[in-house]
Amino acid sequence: MAMASSPKVVLGSIAFAIFWVLAVFPAVPFLPVGRTAGSLLGAMLMVLFKVISPDQAYAAIDLPILGLLFGTMVVSVYLERADMFKYLGKLLSWKSKGAKDLICRICLISAISSALFTNDTSCVILTEFVLKIARQHNLPPHPFLLALASSANIGSAATPIGNPQNLVIAVQSKISFGGFLFGILPAMLVGVSVNAVLLLCMYWRLLSVQKDEEDATAEVVAEEDVNSHRFSPATMSHFSSLNSQEWNSRLESMNVQSSPNVNGSTAHLETFRNRVISTDHNEIQRASSGSMDSARNSNASKEATTDGHFHKNVEPIASKMIALTGSLKDAFSVQSSEKKENLSTRWKKRFWKSCVYFVTIGMLISMLMGLNMSWTAVTAALALVVLDFKDARPCLEKVSYSLLIFFCGMFITVEGFNKTGIPSSLWDLMQPYAKINHVSGKAILAVVILVMSNLASNVPTGVLMFFSHV
Repeated sequence: MAMASSPKVVLGSIAFAIFWVLAVFPAVPFLPVGRTAGSLLGAMLMVLFKVISPDQAYAAIDLPILGLLFGTMVVSVYLERADMFKYLGKLLSWKSKGAKDLICRICLISAISSALFTNDTSCVILTEFVLKIARQHNLPPHPFLLALASSANIGSAATPIGNPQNLVIAVQSKISFGGFLFGILPAMLVGVSVNAVLLLCMYWRLLSVQKDEEDATAEVVAEEDVNSHRFSPATMSHFSSLNSQEWNSRLESMNVQSSPNVNGSTAHLETFRNRVISTDHNEIQRASSGSMDSARNSNASKEATTDGHFHKNVEPIASKMIALTGSLKDAFSVQSSEKKENLSTRWKKRFWKSCVYFVTIGMLISMLMGLNMSWTAVTAALALVVLDFKDARPCLEKVSYSLLIFFCGMFITVEGFNKTGIPSSLWDLMQPYAKINHVSGKAILAVVILVMSNLASNVPTGVLMFFSHV
């Protein structure tokens, strides 16, 4: 492509330079507006400087890439709600054989998860589990965090949905999901293995130090504390020997503690009720016999006084017994209904999780079969929204719309910079030395991409080099 006119080259270079500075240094002192605003500013300047027309700017926005990016982010949100990453975190510590085994697991799991669910999502969510495991085993966290970050970047290169630059390359080059995966997978596996070996060599001495795990007595105490609030009806038969004040206090405490944690059944209730009735009957008989003996040895006035006092003591006890059985029956009925509701809710949640995993697997299989990746991801996202059967606003709010806007501005800015002819001229200078059919050419191209990705960020570098080469 020939170079454009000098004013267009200068103005286009200024607009691209502003975009590049704000993309690499989003908090520069003279304009701390961030990456997203920086990309929009660069796009607006390209149009204002008449490097490209408004119609060309709109045409530069790649909707299939934005659709694929949006769909994968929505699916990741629902996978997080379905505890997928929680299970991955548990897998990190399941039957772990020490710090060295843990660092190898982190390398493998973070690479696989980032390839399937994007590297940003994997790093953000798995960091919490890595820190928790390191704290539980009293280990330094930085070797494991380095393993997570480096392996996530390596693993994300294996699939088009692993990171944003892969999306651009796969969609624009028409490479299928399967072709991309099987082409990069061997290099990804070698990279993860080399990364794990390097981390083990760097931190071998630190990981070899034997340290005691944290004391788990807090969890034991918590479990015992939970058990102490449970009561069994079989143990409450001892309450019949208490006096009236103790009986009232126990009644109040048991009524307060009647909750879903109460263990019992209607069978226990009937047994306890029979015990209460029999105890009440025995007490009445004992009281009656005592009053009759005293009546034989006393006068008529004393006999009437004792009989009245007996009735006053017996009637409140019987009423309290009946009230107790009624309150316990109500508590057990509430408990049984709550148990049924909890069981129903638990099964609904399990079914919904299974649907989320099924839809995600179906999305990946469809992509491997060669279906349109963008529409497949959007369809999977909408299927999860419908299956959730709730207002989708809370989940959709977790989507990174700033990233989508950043891509829109970046597409326009890169398109305007390509119109200046500078990228194609630079590629023409480098092409004789970067031929991919020679080992030296591959090495030079790899070094150039490596340096530019670290200086100008990987997404703008990938987009710029792809469009300038194409």
